[in-house]
Amino acid sequence: MVEFNPYDLATYRDPYPVYRALRDEAPAYHNPDLKFWALSRHADVTAAHKDWQTYSSAGGVTIEGAEAGAPMIILKDPPEHRWHRKIIGRVFTPNRMLALEPYIRRRAGELLDAVADSGEFDVVQNFSVALPLDVISELIGIPEEHRAVVNECSDRMLARGESQEADTDFLESTGTLINLYLSLIAERRRNPTGDPISLLIETEVADDEDGTTTRRMTDEEIAFRFLELGTAGHETVAKTIPNGMMALTRFPEQRRRLLDDPSLYDRAAGETLRFDAPSQLQGRTSTRDIELHGVTIPAGQRVMLITGSALRDERVYENPDVFSLDRTEEPTTVFFGFGIHRCLGAHLARLEIKVAFEEILKRYPDFIADPARAEMKVSSNVRGVSKLPVTLKGAGIA
Repeated sequence: MVEFNPYDLATYRDPYPVYRALRDEAPAYHNPDLKFWALSRHADVTAAHKDWQTYSSAGGVTIEGAEAGAPMIILKDPPEHRWHRKIIGRVFTPNRMLALEPYIRRRAGELLDAVADSGEFDVVQNFSVALPLDVISELIGIPEEHRAVVNECSDRMLARGESQEADTDFLESTGTLINLYLSLIAERRRNPTGDPISLLIETEVADDEDGTTTRRMTDEEIAFRFLELGTAGHETVAKTIPNGMMALTRFPEQRRRLLDDPSLYDRAAGETLRFDAPSQLQGRTSTRDIELHGVTIPAGQRVMLITGSALRDERVYENPDVFSLDRTEEPTTVFFGFGIHRCLGAHLARLEIKVAFEEILKRYPDFIADPARAEMKVSSNVRGVSKLPVTLKGAGIA
């Protein structure tokens, strides 16, 4: 019988064989020791994302649930979720995010040119962490002197585990970031500038419950919106870029196609997110007994939606374990979440990944990113490398 423990290092390094076994043998899987259930098939994962009445986010989105009770939008169900998202949507519009492309391209070029004289560099520390951190900071107005703290605390928050030390680290890093954002908000209240912080302070919307009551976010709520935007927006891109570079090293014919046809770069971003999703699991809590695949998931249970498995489901994707730019099946971009909790920064993240690949291959078309040399830090929800040495001039590609 298949066993699934996301903390197991061997599983974390290569979860995909385990996911396939889950889909085939236990699509509604129960781990009694860690006290969670898991859905692994594409159809079940997307259905659960859409059914917030049955699969609630209020109890936390991780196995541990340490974040439960925090005023995060990802932990809110309607109707409160609606007006919070409405405010955020008015400030962080797709057009506002896409307007950052010149900045993204310039910053990516600066970071890559800085390692041009090196035979090898760590793409995580020297590029994939720095780029999205600078972009999300530019978007929400985090001063440059605070960005290193945001990066460090985001890493500590996401390196979750079962120990009491991990819980303490999570709470301490969260507190540090919230206090930083609260200080920035207090400054904008004194001196409004028209930046996103100022806009969030000023924006009010009608409450969906009666259509007449207006709502504004408190300083604490704004701080938590930035915590979510900064962490999610940063981590998704920071993990996807090295994942894509390893995939392009493993599948050199796909890299050749990118070099020959630049119109495929956006597809490469999407295929990387499908092939090796940075956000592997999203947690929910069952609000009622659920009958699924011959078992009953009782009410009040933690249910993990395994995005990483859904995106390799052979019921949807042909040859799912192959990285292919010819792929046309994309019934949902579930790698950004789905339904009411779809990632607010999806447009921006995909743009950053696309631009990163363009700028990397323009400068270093025959790089080698060897997965055997990668280092990983285990996290129950997010998967990616913490170090990845990249050789800039490899043996060439076919």
